Amino acid sequence: MTIGLDWLPNTAFVYILLFTRIGAILMLMPALGEDMIPMRMRLSFALAFTLVVYPLLSPSLPVLPDDVMAIAGLIFHELAIGIMLGAVARLTVMATQLAGAVIAFQAGLSSAMAADPTQVGVQGAVFGSFLSFLGMVLIFATDLHHMALAATYDSYIAFPLDAPIMFEDAAQLALRTVASAFSIGIQMSAPFIVFGLVFNLGAGILARLMPAMQVYFVLMPANIMVGLLLFGLLLTMMMGWYLAGFENHLAMWRG
Repeated sequence: MTIGLDWLPNTAFVYILLFTRIGAILMLMPALGEDMIPMRMRLSFALAFTLVVYPLLSPSLPVLPDDVMAIAGLIFHELAIGIMLGAVARLTVMATQLAGAVIAFQAGLSSAMAADPTQVGVQGAVFGSFLSFLGMVLIFATDLHHMALAATYDSYIAFPLDAPIMFEDAAQLALRTVASAFSIGIQMSAPFIVFGLVFNLGAGILARLMPAMQVYFVLMPANIMVGLLLFGLLLTMMMGWYLAGFENHLAMWRG
């Protein structure tokens, strides 16, 4: 009895083609592609997820071409789509960093820096680092990472292999994502912007009434205490906006 291995090259080609897009997306996807997760673990997860979706997606993928340049073109196509989708998804994290920077400035703690756990070797405002880490934890706690994996699978429906790479549409999607992240970040920090305006207005009036008194120096502890109090009271609402924005972005991949 002879066992043929003619199917092996085409199977390896289809698997590599799937892994090219899925690996690029998972490398940049928030929560799933964070630098704090060991690289080998992320690579193993991408290989395992590719193996899971292989039976579902392989019938819709082309067979192994005879031309080497055609193979390289297909791999470049999948790599470009994966990087574009993953990079656009990564832009949603800007909302927490923007909100943290605004909150730290209004609370008088803009000079307090901390290492951002979601970005190795990068420092940011302590509020931004906390919100970024909390956002990553909540994505896992609310099972939104399952939706991210489903969106990765559905990306083959929205962006099929035989469709041309739409760089212009990707640029428009990136612009809309940045605008949405900026809007969500401002919504998250809006109460602190109002608090900063009222506090600074009152402090300015008080400074005019008592010129000999260092009003801002005296009121700084109160500014920090009220800012921390507001942060604790509004944290649930702020993270709800962030998770809703992340979910809406993934829903675009699923049509």
